[in-house]
Amino acid sequence: MLLPSMAEPHECQIELSIIAPAHNEEENVGPLVEEIHAALAGFVELAGRFEAIIVDDGSTDRTLERLTSLMTVRQWLRVVRMMDTPPGRGHGQSAAFHAGLRHARGEIVALLDADLQNDPADLPRILEIMRQTGADLVQGDRSLNRRDTAGRRAASWVGRSFRRLLLADTIRDTGCSLRVMRREVALAIPLEFHGMHRFIPLTARQLGYTVIETPVSHRPRTAGAAKYGVFNRALPGLLDCLAVRWMHRRRRPTRASEITREDAPD
Repeated sequence: MLLPSMAEPHECQIELSIIAPAHNEEENVGPLVEEIHAALAGFVELAGRFEAIIVDDGSTDRTLERLTSLMTVRQWLRVVRMMDTPPGRGHGQSAAFHAGLRHARGEIVALLDADLQNDPADLPRILEIMRQTGADLVQGDRSLNRRDTAGRRAASWVGRSFRRLLLADTIRDTGCSLRVMRREVALAIPLEFHGMHRFIPLTARQLGYTVIETPVSHRPRTAGAAKYGVFNRALPGLLDCLAVRWMHRRRRPTRASEITREDAPD
């Protein structure tokens, strides 16, 4: 049993769903699939009970072709294709995560990037931390292992400063996509809104879920093109912070209980 709250496993039950958006990552998706296999194939608790969902987000290269070919080799691999994407572009990570989650079957979900900067080998340790602590979400922190350029480090610093000032967000590395959470937590985040994937741990805390952080590896990109930099992250990041602050103040509790006939007065 992976986590105490989960039902007893049975044949064909999926306990863990790994979701990774991919936009023009034809050189990376093959190694990503093999690294997921290497990380989890020997994890006894998940033997035969995990799946990986790669979401093709409007790729214009051979990403989708590579993925469909890999599906014939790795039976646990599933491919989801985003629809109605703008010409030459995707809908973005938040929308891709949203779509992947709606296709996921696991009670636990792991999110990561498809560019190989996140290391799937970190997953077994993160899952064990989740089991031991009972946390609802374990967020990766690359701070001690970052190998980014000065420009990307500056972009991260700007975004972190905005979040701390406007949202009191104390998550060290919310830009790290590598995180593991209960499926109910992921489904509670409004990921259909652009940029919301960076606010997953903050929103989870606002909703009352337990969030902890743990150091994870970080690797330089060796293939494909980076999607973010200083100039396309700073201003959009500020606007996203303002939007999340507005949504938090407008959010209202939605828990309710039904009054049954037995509760009615005589």
